[in-house]
Amino acid sequence: MAKKKPSSTTLASCPCGIGPIYEQCCKPHHEGIPAPTAEALMRSRYCAYVLGLEAYLLGTWHVTTRPETMDLNQLPQPQWFGLSVKGHGLRPAKEGKEAAFVEFVARFKLNGRAQQLHEVSEFLREDGRWYYVTGTFPGESEA
Repeated sequence: MAKKKPSSTTLASCPCGIGPIYEQCCKPHHEGIPAPTAEALMRSRYCAYVLGLEAYLLGTWHVTTRPETMDLNQLPQPQWFGLSVKGHGLRPAKEGKEAAFVEFVARFKLNGRAQQLHEVSEFLREDGRWYYVTGTFPGESEA
């Protein structure tokens, strides 16, 4: 069963942490208006995780790394508490496409235990739209 999106009256502020209310912040992106920056896309994707918007997440995932499906209803489900952007910027272009990164920390609770996801996400811009490509986790050793 798909998770229902909360109404604007239940969202005092946008889950991404930057906008005053969802309708004026991430909702326009969820409804098809391209995010103007990689940071805005990352924030709207965090908000989509909070709201259970699988189609949006898949649609903003770059075709080269996108999974075939997602299941945000899989148990146990995280309870999201907040997002902090640590840094963002442009990268050297890849194959003539604009590239960018966003480093963030997302806080959540899973099985009653507080946790955080610290990621450096990579993005590409194609045909006027930003797409999430991949993420790395600072502090993890590379094989």
